[in-house]
Amino acid sequence: MGAPAWRWALRAARLPVGGGRAPTAPRRHPGCGPAAPFADSASSSSRVEALRDKRVRILSRGLPKQKPIEGVKQVVVLASGKGGVGKSTTAVNIALALAANDSTKEVGLLDADVYGPSIPKMMNLKGNPELTTKNLMRPLKNYGIACMSMGFLIEETAPVVWRGLMVMSAVEKLLRQVDWGHLDYLVIDMPPGTGDVQLSVSQNIPIAGAVIISTPQDVALLDARKGAEMFRKVHVPVLGLVQNMSVFQCPKCKHETHIFGADGVRDLAKTLGLDILGDIPLHVNIRETCDSGQPVVISQPQSDAAKAYLKIAMEIVRRLPVPPA
Repeated sequence: MGAPAWRWALRAARLPVGGGRAPTAPRRHPGCGPAAPFADSASSSSRVEALRDKRVRILSRGLPKQKPIEGVKQVVVLASGKGGVGKSTTAVNIALALAANDSTKEVGLLDADVYGPSIPKMMNLKGNPELTTKNLMRPLKNYGIACMSMGFLIEETAPVVWRGLMVMSAVEKLLRQVDWGHLDYLVIDMPPGTGDVQLSVSQNIPIAGAVIISTPQDVALLDARKGAEMFRKVHVPVLGLVQNMSVFQCPKCKHETHIFGADGVRDLAKTLGLDILGDIPLHVNIRETCDSGQPVVISQPQSDAAKAYLKIAMEIVRRLPVPPA
């Protein structure tokens, strides 16, 4: 049932969110446009008034009502304002660390980066999800973590060339039309930035907390701050910041070098009044183990890098609200 599953998912993603009608081009009214440069001022005033009334009606509707994901107790999102700061690597290892710290907990991992899914490679997973009798996709599982990604639904080298509505619809399907079973934690690896996907996820499901990942360099910190402020605006609690690639230690002489700067994320955390959840070193083993589909928390659990992820996972759990019964 593999092929029908991904074909079904891609067909579904082509529909606008909520099944609404596609937007149509605005109608040209008499008296508007280049044919009538001197439109009647009273008519223009009434149009402005009508637009103002429409804006008020739209704003009065408020944000969409949040609906929990069936079977999921708590959702934790890992985000960054900028790409290339190691967010997906951190998300994978944090999900594994949550499970390693407490073997009684069930953990899931959702790759919400539709344009650049990387979870399948890092978790050493291939294949198409099967469909249940309820027409829900079954997550692929490895190392005890249930995973879902757009990478399971398309060819590995195929680009996703979609507009915003299609992307949001695909994310909605990955959230709602997946048989997650019973999860204590669902870790969502968000795409970089503060765009459609971030807003759609934040406004449509209850999120227990967000974690911001950044390197210490100034350029990354500018966007990390925007990410934290975005979550605050949509009333998602920010649990804290993670300083990734904090220091590089030479494997031969053990000399430490702060390649991306020192303590930049700590300074940002103080400015925002947030906690630092931990520091992750810049280490070749972290990159190599994820590239091989054997993340460091699983393959080298006694290493300093793995211990850093395990500590951060503990700090995340400490700051989460009490889950619903």
